[in-house]
Amino acid sequence: MFRCRWLVLFGAIIGGYCVITLAHEVRPAIVNLYLKPGGYELEINLNLEALLAGIGAQHTDTNDSANSSLYNRLRALSSRDLRQEFNIRQSEFLSAILINDTLQNRIPHRVESIDIPEVGDTALARDSTIRLSPQFSGSIEGITWSWLKGYGSSVIRISHHDLQQQQDAYSAFIEGGERSVEIPLSGDISLNIFDVARNYLVTGFVHILPRGLDHILFVVGLFLLSPFFKPLLIQVSCFTIAHTMSLALAASGLLHVSAAIVEPLIAASIIYVAIENLTTERLKLWRPFLVFGFGLLHGLGFAGILSEVGISNDYFILALVAFNIGVEIGQITVVFGCFMLVGFWFRRRNWYRKLITIPASLLIAIVGGFWFVERIIG
Repeated sequence: MFRCRWLVLFGAIIGGYCVITLAHEVRPAIVNLYLKPGGYELEINLNLEALLAGIGAQHTDTNDSANSSLYNRLRALSSRDLRQEFNIRQSEFLSAILINDTLQNRIPHRVESIDIPEVGDTALARDSTIRLSPQFSGSIEGITWSWLKGYGSSVIRISHHDLQQQQDAYSAFIEGGERSVEIPLSGDISLNIFDVARNYLVTGFVHILPRGLDHILFVVGLFLLSPFFKPLLIQVSCFTIAHTMSLALAASGLLHVSAAIVEPLIAASIIYVAIENLTTERLKLWRPFLVFGFGLLHGLGFAGILSEVGISNDYFILALVAFNIGVEIGQITVVFGCFMLVGFWFRRRNWYRKLITIPASLLIAIVGGFWFVERIIG
């Protein structure tokens, strides 16, 4: 009975990941704050359907919500019809934006425009862009950004209006309901290096747990073949070294590979690891080398995430190191969780492979296959 309970729990966790990956990941909104003389402009890129359906911070994926049917209905609407849905809720949306001045007075905003792409592949999330302008008189020295917790996390990126003259002055990952540091409208942003490191460390961790489902399943696949310290250390070390290298090269601009190539190959790496788990019972000599190659791909995937957040030139090295440490802590947490859930208890049992490795690897291969097809045709 004890054995069955743990196996059901582990299967439910892996199966749960398999189910929720068949919908849309709830990604953080990208908030671009353009500073200009006398004020600023605000541009928010977000999954508008998820916002209107009330799918936010409490959900990892749209299918994980009781409102998923409403989300799917909104997803099928034309650009014009979805804009009408937003207009009905526009005042509610504006009330959720909590931007304060240096005296903690809330600044009202007006919607200047909204760009909604026409319906394409409904298997893929559609990003809309809402442009806002502040409504205030007089002068303001600085502001802080926040919105209601239920709207989920956001990435705020600050730059001067003349983007050809200066790159991002500041960027940060903000959890829903939390408030950014004070942003001087002069653009002269001075940050504590510990705050910068903490922000990017948290960003790296969050993009593994809970948002990096493909990276999570890859690491779980590494664990399943042989949940013992030495083979795990070899594989995870190769993976870590590789993705650290490619992340650094891509983030510095020395290496660029299109996401249209990287994302399907990441899915293929998950498929390979899972299938090898099904066809072999122990770590082969070639696997660490393949894991190293797959790590290079995953590092390029991490670089795509980091490019969304943005890195100021002033904090490039610090942000890169902190983000990578956050990723590593996330991966170690996944491995430790798997070890404590099944590895510690059952790794030496003669039925471990039959009842844990094979069923879990099969589920992972199915999900990887779905991702591969989705990313190729998308």
